[in-house]
Amino acid sequence: MHEIIYEADTKNGKLFDVVLLWLILASVVLVMLESVKSLDDKYHNLFDRTEWVITVLFSIEYICRIICIKKPWSYILSPYGLIDFASTIPKYLAFLSLGGGALQALRSLRLLRVFKILKLGKYVGESEKLQKALYASRTKISVFLFAIVILCIILGTIMYLIEDESAGFTSIPRSIYWAVVTMTTVGYGDIAPQTVLGQIIASVVMILGYAIIAIPTGIVNSELTNQSKSKEPIQTQSCPSCSAENHNNSANYCFKCGESLD
Repeated sequence: MHEIIYEADTKNGKLFDVVLLWLILASVVLVMLESVKSLDDKYHNLFDRTEWVITVLFSIEYICRIICIKKPWSYILSPYGLIDFASTIPKYLAFLSLGGGALQALRSLRLLRVFKILKLGKYVGESEKLQKALYASRTKISVFLFAIVILCIILGTIMYLIEDESAGFTSIPRSIYWAVVTMTTVGYGDIAPQTVLGQIIASVVMILGYAIIAIPTGIVNSELTNQSKSKEPIQTQSCPSCSAENHNNSANYCFKCGESLD
């Protein structure tokens, strides 16, 4: 049961996960269709019965995941375990009139399993490198974002002093909002400078926005380059005891609990 549910290297394991993915997709589509009033009025009973069938199947799968590992709490409290629980319980809450119907859309989060199901070593390894690169870049990116916040405050204050209230710059917070929207090159257009000096500053902010976008990209790319050096490929074996993943290809034992990997 553990090989079928937690592994996708075998034929049965891959079949199980692919069927599970289709069920997740069907459930998400049902939630979207139920939000369309005309369709819900016409096919409500069909939607409801189908959703109950999928919910029961998800419940069985959740229970099986718990009973086929030696340390069930390691799965229950894991990110995947919490997502599985959160995506299964809403239908029961709705049945008990405790709300939760809209929360059924949380099942779309289970589509994250596609990275596990594909079992393509290079993708698993690269995603692991990306996570580590983002984590290693956290300090530099945090300092960079802090500097951007300060810059937006300064630019917003300047525009508040230059522009008139009729242009939409009615307060410093609203002017800071304009600076954020302009610097990120979103440009909603709800606030726009009317004076020549204001338009010159806006042009500088727009150009500055393009340069700013490249900075965090360069930081992460640098860390990715470091992560790519002398890193052993990651396998997709799941520990039968604690369900830990992302072991090195040469690993014979779980790095977390020491259990032998079959």
